[in-house]
Amino acid sequence: MRVSGGRAAGGFTLVEILVALLVLAIALTAVARGLGAAIDTTAELRERTLARWVAEDRLAALELGREWPALDVKEGDADMGGHAFRWRQETGATPVARLRRVEVSVFLPGADSPLAKLTGFVEQTGTQPGSQTGPGTGPQLGPQTGSAR
Repeated sequence: MRVSGGRAAGGFTLVEILVALLVLAIALTAVARGLGAAIDTTAELRERTLARWVAEDRLAALELGREWPALDVKEGDADMGGHAFRWRQETGATPVARLRRVEVSVFLPGADSPLAKLTGFVEQTGTQPGSQTGPGTGPQLGPQTGSAR
């Protein structure tokens, strides 16, 4: 339809509509990728948090069990927040005879890299290794360090 003076009537051409749809499609794709990355990050942070709780539970169990840990490696499974985890507890000697270093690493089943790793120190307060002569004579869990990798 022509208006006097040879100009076309108001509206968009097919090319303009196609360009607008292309720009919209690119923008929506970028938004969808961003949301997907945010969801993945949230899920990974949840797994790392739960794994750290599993490691903290293992160190707390050592403290509450009041047992002098053997110099060895123990492994086991744990369930936290509806997720299955595998843990490895490595107990090592320190330069102080009455102090042991305990490192707990937590993994997803079938994974080789740890989600969380915590280190604690257990002090023997009894008179000899493995002895318990009364209340308060078990190991004391020292300061903990760690990282949620």
